[in-house]
Amino acid sequence: MNQASRNSKNDEKKLKWWQLSLLGVAGTIGTGYFLGSGLAVSIGGPAVLIAYILAAIGTYIVFDALSRMTAEQPEQGSFRSYAKNAFGSWAGFCSGWVYWFSELLIMGSQLTALSIFSRFWFPAVPMWIFAAGFALLGLVIVFFGNKGFDRVENVLAVIKIAAILMFLIIAASLLAGWIGGGKYTPKVPLNYTALFPKGGVGLWSAFLFAFYAYGGIEVLGIMSNRLQKPEDAPKAGKVMLIALVIVYILSIGLAVIMVPFSAFNSKESPFVLALSSDHLAFVPHLFNGVLIVAGFSTMTASLYAVTSMMITLSQEGDAPKLFSRKWKDKYPFYALTLITVGITAAVVMSLLLPGKVYEYITTAAGLMLLYNWSFILLSSGKLLKGSRFSTIKRWLGLLLIGLAVTGTLFHSLSRPGLYISLLLVTLIAVCDWIVTRVRKKHTVDTDKEASKGNLLLEIQGIIDYSKGPTKIIRPQKNKT
Repeated sequence: MNQASRNSKNDEKKLKWWQLSLLGVAGTIGTGYFLGSGLAVSIGGPAVLIAYILAAIGTYIVFDALSRMTAEQPEQGSFRSYAKNAFGSWAGFCSGWVYWFSELLIMGSQLTALSIFSRFWFPAVPMWIFAAGFALLGLVIVFFGNKGFDRVENVLAVIKIAAILMFLIIAASLLAGWIGGGKYTPKVPLNYTALFPKGGVGLWSAFLFAFYAYGGIEVLGIMSNRLQKPEDAPKAGKVMLIALVIVYILSIGLAVIMVPFSAFNSKESPFVLALSSDHLAFVPHLFNGVLIVAGFSTMTASLYAVTSMMITLSQEGDAPKLFSRKWKDKYPFYALTLITVGITAAVVMSLLLPGKVYEYITTAAGLMLLYNWSFILLSSGKLLKGSRFSTIKRWLGLLLIGLAVTGTLFHSLSRPGLYISLLLVTLIAVCDWIVTRVRKKHTVDTDKEASKGNLLLEIQGIIDYSKGPTKIIRPQKNKT
């Protein structure tokens, strides 16, 4: 292949800013939106739409910081490498493991959501059976490679976007009376009680789940180095988030109008509830099937993410070397074995806590995600030359993240998830402390061995310090 052909091939891999925006929209929309929005409304009421707008602002600030660092200094480890460069090896260790656990919990949340969607058709089947089945299928796909699945992911992304458009069209038709009426009588919440049924504290408690719907933005930041013009990354993120806000506000707004507040719950998608109609009995079933397909695609993407991060952590010495090895130099068997243990824990939770597992895991996953976003913002403050405006923007992002984290204290469904996330962060911190002490001891021992070796050479009289400490004189043989 000549140089011109290679350049042409490289150009094909580069993305235009609008392509990155489209990939971001398709990759971000998942079970956090399709099912998590129902949980957000049930906690915060119709006013949760405000939280989705504020969460979009916070998400854009994080993306802007990450994309600027990527454009200035591309790193294979992305946010983990930036945390390490900014604060030292402990930050790289913690950032990498916080992200790994966040993606593992997100995967557990998605498996639970997939099980809930499947029980729409088979309500008598226990959730853990569906969770185990979807997890096994995802593990098989990742184990045997992703060449074919990459193409399938593009198709699934189109299906997700088509599902949202289908919901908007059918919901608008139901409201306009063009097709038969829905199960519930539409009602626009106009007074304070209707908008804030749980008060301001309820809205505060729901803030985390609004952030959770934008999860995945850090992956888009990693992809920014594939842009034809890296300086277009902030524009791509801005357009993507504007599109997401429009989609979320329109679709959730329609659901709020069409479904009474008392009917929202964490066991049914609000969009399936909104489309319930005697004249369109097949539509909820069709939409539920789309939700399963869409949720499985994001679950498998999370599985790829945790596998890749585990291999990277292992290669860079922040995890046992075993997990970077590949069986037959091709299959990530050891990394997937560890991940399988985590998935098994999620399945066991589905078995032991069938009523609350989605709320607990989703809360913990969202919090771990926000902890990592905080690392990104703090790292950008160290590594980027910023103006006063960028400093204000960064602290605004940290404030919004702080509000989302503290809001979980005020609701019984989200509080256990906060405790789970704090337990995991404590575990990571303890492991980091142990690893740091082991590394220091190893360094000290190595230095002592080197000093002993130099002392021995000095005693033997074969180091010539007059020509530098590293100049070694070989003893001359006696010719006689």
